[in-house]
Amino acid sequence: MRKLSLLIITCVVVLFACQSNQKEKAESIEFKNVNSSIGKSFSNLKTLDTFKIELTGRKPEDMVLNFSIKNAEGIEIYNAKLKGTELLGSTDPNIDLSKEKDQIIFLKTIANDFFSDDNFIEPAVMPDDKADNYTPDKALYEELKKSGLNGFKYRLGKENNIYIAWSEKEKKVKIYYNCC
Repeated sequence: MRKLSLLIITCVVVLFACQSNQKEKAESIEFKNVNSSIGKSFSNLKTLDTFKIELTGRKPEDMVLNFSIKNAEGIEIYNAKLKGTELLGSTDPNIDLSKEKDQIIFLKTIANDFFSDDNFIEPAVMPDDKADNYTPDKALYEELKKSGLNGFKYRLGKENNIYIAWSEKEKKVKIYYNCC
């Protein structure tokens, strides 16, 4: 009888330990960082530039989204570091990000969607487009109409998209549109 009781107690302890471990696994977040790249024509229509995104960090306050572009020669022509807290702070107020798990999922979603086809604008500016109040550099806007170079946009928050393109005249990437 004593052996039977000991066996039952052991089974119960093992069962609870297994359930607890499974619950922890279900609630834990996959901490695999996002790291991807893609080749697209950007600074030159005849060659491919390398767009790279990397999301690092394990907690939202430590997470950083590193975005860079290298031209066909391997020279970095653009680099932006976006803090996770900044991206979380300017999101839609209707999205519930009160839990750390949801914040991490949200930041990973931003990183995973960074290179969606919608963000590559070919060409950056159409010849008949008109600059408006969201055009910080009218000369660049006009230059892009003539060059036909492509653009790229990325989101900084709910209503803040940054549109960038290569300025052949100034030999650097610049913001050509900043809007909703």
